[in-house]
Amino acid sequence: MIQTIGHRGAAFLEPENTLRGFRKAIELGVDYVEFDIHRCKSGELVVIHDETVDRTTNGKGYVAELTLQQLKRLDAGKGEQIPTLQEAIDCCRGKVKMQIEIKAAGIEEDLVAASNGNSIAEEAIVISFYHDFIKKVKEIAAAGKIGIRTGALIVGNPVNAAEVVKAAKADFLSANQSFTDERMVNDLRKAGLGITVWNCDTERDIKRLAALEVDMIGSNRPDLLVKMLGRK
Repeated sequence: MIQTIGHRGAAFLEPENTLRGFRKAIELGVDYVEFDIHRCKSGELVVIHDETVDRTTNGKGYVAELTLQQLKRLDAGKGEQIPTLQEAIDCCRGKVKMQIEIKAAGIEEDLVAASNGNSIAEEAIVISFYHDFIKKVKEIAAAGKIGIRTGALIVGNPVNAAEVVKAAKADFLSANQSFTDERMVNDLRKAGLGITVWNCDTERDIKRLAALEVDMIGSNRPDLLVKMLGRK
């Protein structure tokens, strides 16, 4: 069965990367909630996609230059605050699995520790466009005898997708749905590797990727995704 992912919670339905959005995705019945993490000035890991707060809040400035106290004063949409990683875990744990995207360097060790400490390491998937980050996550986890899965994010269709995943010591390719085709899926299958795709936001895209029998499909429209593929 193809598993469903609510991208940034339910990004087209509720403010992205907020607890409200996560709760909506959970209510709809997705298998995973996906969200992004940065580190703020005071050291906490916080859930936000961009390196600045400008697009998704009523504030301005770089996340890395703002303290958690400053970030919490901002409106991330419909009165929601920017969550911490711990708040996101508390919201999702026991209800839905998590796909966590690392957006900046220096987060890997704290993320592995948080995943292990909250007993979600076996269920969470850590992804990033920066493949060195997920490679480091694997190395840290292996040193601590912690089982954790990772996915190498890409945009495009490489000559050998399996080699991209292997070089990052990852378990999955996390591919943009526009570039995902039968050859890519078959190459990964032959290598014993998984594939998750993002973001299928129309019936046409969902049908096409479902026909390729990928492992997971992410969408900003988890309502449509769950309607077409079924609840977990």
